[in-house]
Amino acid sequence: MDWQTWHDEYDLDDSVLARRLQVVQGRLRLALDARPPGPLKVISLCSGQGRDLLGAMVDHPRRGDVRARLVELDPRNTAIAQAAAAAAGLDQVEVVTADAALTDHYQDMVPADIVLACGIFGNITDEDIERTIGFCPQLCATGATVIWTRHRGAPDRVPLICAWFEERGFDLKWLSDPQAGFGVGAHRFTGQPQPLALGERMFHFVGYDVLEDTSPQA
Repeated sequence: MDWQTWHDEYDLDDSVLARRLQVVQGRLRLALDARPPGPLKVISLCSGQGRDLLGAMVDHPRRGDVRARLVELDPRNTAIAQAAAAAAGLDQVEVVTADAALTDHYQDMVPADIVLACGIFGNITDEDIERTIGFCPQLCATGATVIWTRHRGAPDRVPLICAWFEERGFDLKWLSDPQAGFGVGAHRFTGQPQPLALGERMFHFVGYDVLEDTSPQA
């Protein structure tokens, strides 16, 4: 999979990805609105070209409060994200070219006020989805919002994802309609932040195309 050209669908009017992006940006703006006054920390795992965060921040009243870190492995995508952040004057947005699955990349950014896990859960195994959610109490401040995505195709793992979040102290704040053509969820952390375990891998990014090829249904 070419993860740069994959982003091209965002530019197609009324494509699934374009509609999903609008929803994610909307939930992100609401999450920014909900946090108390003062500095905010936002982290984005597997951030791609950063369209969700950068698009939501560019005209948001709290853009000056936000310190953000986008972590993405593909240098072509990070170059695009860096250019977009610079063009928008978002100097406090840091774009890191690295493996987003490694906890070390977040050690000075946690506990964060908002965690974006978009474009991940459809590209990793069920075991790694649960494992990644298990790390979220280490990434989140009390009251933080995790915004995540997952397709609703068979097998639909959205109900499981919601259950795994709830088991770890997260309340479901919003979930997209099952008929929307995509899944977007927002969970609020009600527990106490846990120390970040360094040197850990949260997931192995497989890719939805590989997962489909190796699934029993394929």
